Amino acid sequence: MAKAIRIGTRDSELALWQANTVQKHLEDLGYRTELIPVKSTGDIVLDKPLYELGITGIFTKTLDIAMLNGDIDIAVHSMKDVPTALPKGIVEAAILERANTNDILVHKGLGFLENEGIIATGSLRRQAQWLHKYPKHNVVDLRGNVNTRMQKLTDNDWNGAIFAAAGLERINLKPENVIDLDWMIPAPAQGAMLVVAKEEDTYCKEALSQLNHEASETCVHIEREFLRELEGGCTAPIGALAVIKQGNIHFEGALFSLDGQHKIEVKKVITLEERMGFGKKCAQEILNNNGRELMKEIKANLK
Repeated sequence: MAKAIRIGTRDSELALWQANTVQKHLEDLGYRTELIPVKSTGDIVLDKPLYELGITGIFTKTLDIAMLNGDIDIAVHSMKDVPTALPKGIVEAAILERANTNDILVHKGLGFLENEGIIATGSLRRQAQWLHKYPKHNVVDLRGNVNTRMQKLTDNDWNGAIFAAAGLERINLKPENVIDLDWMIPAPAQGAMLVVAKEEDTYCKEALSQLNHEASETCVHIEREFLRELEGGCTAPIGALAVIKQGNIHFEGALFSLDGQHKIEVKKVITLEERMGFGKKCAQEILNNNGRELMKEIKANLK
């Protein structure tokens, strides 16, 4: 009998929803599976060899280690949390059809928008874009899984908090008091789910290839190529969105200063045939338009 595919996942409600979705797709195709929640702890000591493998993602690190140790076969991630360079020996095996890419504001009434207000987010990208539009507001840090962040909003005197629409919609946690932030450029690969496997595992890679959504893959690869070229290993306020419309790719990307005062953006439309290296070209355009100086400033301020 063919082996059961062991699906690794973090144990938050959203992560389990994503893993269960992949599990159902695989079982519908006739594969045996086993779900293995892996506790994402901050006290794992990385020895030097593992560190040198390039394991950098705070949300993906534990699952990367479990996979390299042979405890799981595949892992399911929110793709926007995954570093642009995967650890050696781990590869993209499937990108599922992308969900809602928007950011949304969960609020306690909108009267504050034109006055002073307090908005919560743990994202530099959301912070910078919010301050770009609402420079009078204060932005406070907000961390934790989706449920924890929603509870913190309830418990504090903040006017609102910013979430990814896809995360709240997937676990039916989207309240009525929300507005779409359609002016906010999302994180590269926001709304997409990525499944990774070991490079040598042809069985799992073949199984997962059947779940891959080609249009979503094309768009998120452009966005992540843009991010990788701009970022240079530094977390920065970067937004990117590629959308396919009538055979063309519509791309919008931007780099912001941490305080939101400066914005360098690029908007382009190309054909699908022109997509090779497109994300990199768009990033180079930003870098050549004072983006290099802004990235240096961001890196200096984040030290």
